[in-house]
Formats: sequence, structure tokens, C-alpha cells
Amino acid sequence: MTHAPQLPRRSPQEQARLEAMLREMFEHRISFNEVIGLKVASFDPAAAQLSFAMRPELVGHYLYGRLHGGVIAATLDTVGGFAAVVGIAEKYAGETAEQVAHRFGRIGTIDLRTDFLHQGIGKTFTATGRITRLGGRIASIQMTLENEAGLLIATGCAAYVVS
Repeated sequence: MTHAPQLPRRSPQEQARLEAMLREMFEHRISFNEVIGLKVASFDPAAAQLSFAMRPELVGHYLYGRLHGGVIAATLDTVGGFAAVVGIAEKYAGETAEQVAHRFGRIGTIDLRTDFLHQGIGKTFTATGRITRLGGRIASIQMTLENEAGLLIATGCAAYVVS
């Protein structure tokens, strides 16, 4: 069996350029993420993370000040997509920032499940995406959302088309 030659890993400067490009995409170019206030917290391929602060605009239950369920689901979906992109960037570690960004254009959610476990109460929230499988066409991701105390608010699992 023959293997394709391994490309050299992108340089630290190119990795920094890629991370800056992904940060710009996920924090600003996707306008809805800006509405939620999502910020990149970690580019770790094993556990990519986004975070955001609670604000009155995100409240779903006005009597208790709980996070809206739609915000929870949207955040889990977004961190799943972010984890897929970070995983693709790692899988194709020899590619430039532009080549990875081109791959991003083909990613889309095809299935999403959200399990709401606790009330969305907190000052800040962190969403984590962990790849369970990154194939040539489909990525499977498990996601969690926790508040600043580490309370697990929700979990999710999703499939994304990546080709």
C-alpha cells in the first residue's frame, strides 16, 4: 500500500495567520455570532472552544434571566462547525490559511441534536466541540455548553458536511 507524501506542517507564522483568519470569520464575518457575542477561546483540535458573556438580549425567560434555548442551540451548532474547521486545519496541516478557508466554504450542518440539562444561568458560558469522526465527506462532533462554575447547561451532537 502506498501513501501520499506528507506535506510539511505550516509554519508558526502561517498558523498564526490561519488562527487570525478563523477568529475574524467566527467572531465577525458570521454576523449572527457577533449578535450572540461569541469569541474564540481555544483552537485546540481536541477541544475547540467558543465563549460569550450573558447579556439582557440573550434572555429567554424574563422572570428568571435564563439564557434563551435558541441561543444555546445556535452556540452548540456554531462550536460544532468551529471544531470541524479546526479539525480540518489540523488534518491538512500543510495547507495555507487560504486553502483551509476555502474548505470552510463547503461546511454545513446536516443534523443537530440539543439536550438541555440545566437552566442557562450564569455570567459567562463556554462551548466546547470535540470531533468524534472527521471523514472525507462528513464530520461528527459532540458539543457541550457550561457556565463559569462548570455547570453543564446543555450537550449536543451534530453532523456536518465537509466536502
